Amino acid sequence: MNADNWPRMNADISRTRPSRGSAEEYPHWELTQKIIGAAFQVHGELGPGFLEKVYETALLQELSESGVQAQPQLEIGVKYKGRRVGTYFADILVDNKVICEVKAVQALSSAHEAQLLHYLKATDSTLGLLLNFGADRLQFKRLVLSK
Repeated sequence: MNADNWPRMNADISRTRPSRGSAEEYPHWELTQKIIGAAFQVHGELGPGFLEKVYETALLQELSESGVQAQPQLEIGVKYKGRRVGTYFADILVDNKVICEVKAVQALSSAHEAQLLHYLKATDSTLGLLLNFGADRLQFKRLVLSK
C-alpha cells in the first residue's frame, strides 16, 4: 500500500455508523474514524518495518495536523483495595476519550488485546484502539469495555 491509495481508503473508513448497534456499541464513532484514517496515512507513508515509537510519533503528528488533541505516554495507575500497586503507560490518549495502543508486529494477538483491556479497566475510558503498523497492511481493532 502506498500514499496514493489514501483517498480511496479514507472514503471507505469514513462511512456513517453502522445501522445496527447502539451508541454503547459504537461510542465516539467519528473520533475513532479520524484516528484510523490518520493511522492509514502514517502506514501508507512509512510502511511496515519501523519501531513502535516511530509510528507513535508519526501518528501523534498526523493527529495534531488534523486538529485532534492527543497525549503521548499516558500514565495509568493501577489500584488494588484503594492503594496504588502498579503503573502502566498507554501509548496515546486521544481527546481524553480513546486509548490507542500502537504495535509494530507481524500480527496482533490476544495478548495485545488483553493489554489494551487492562488499560481500559484501570481508567475511566471505555474505548480503545489497537493499531498495528508492522504488517503489510495496517491492522486495527476497536475494543469497548462495558463498565
